[in-house]
Amino acid sequence: MRLAPLFLIFIFFAAPALAQDIRGMENCGAEKQIDRRTGCLQANVEFLQQEIVKLKRETLNQMAAAKAEAASLKATLAKLEADMAQIKAKGAEPAAKK
Repeated sequence: MRLAPLFLIFIFFAAPALAQDIRGMENCGAEKQIDRRTGCLQANVEFLQQEIVKLKRETLNQMAAAKAEAASLKATLAKLEADMAQIKAKGAEPAAKK
């Protein structure tokens, strides 16, 4: 079942996108020297790459938890369906004996 990832994507894009500062990012436009500006930009790139890795790890953990929950729910549903079939079979027995 692929509803969980679609739901997460919907929530991500449905949230309003507001302009905001990113903690850890530096304003590189204020630097006048090219070597300092380059270093600043490289630091920002490294920071963003680390954030992407962290978010990917968190997302994979959440997806694994969602898959485990889905498997548990499927097992519960199968058990309930088996119980319902058994109840229906018991209900049909007395009618067949009459």
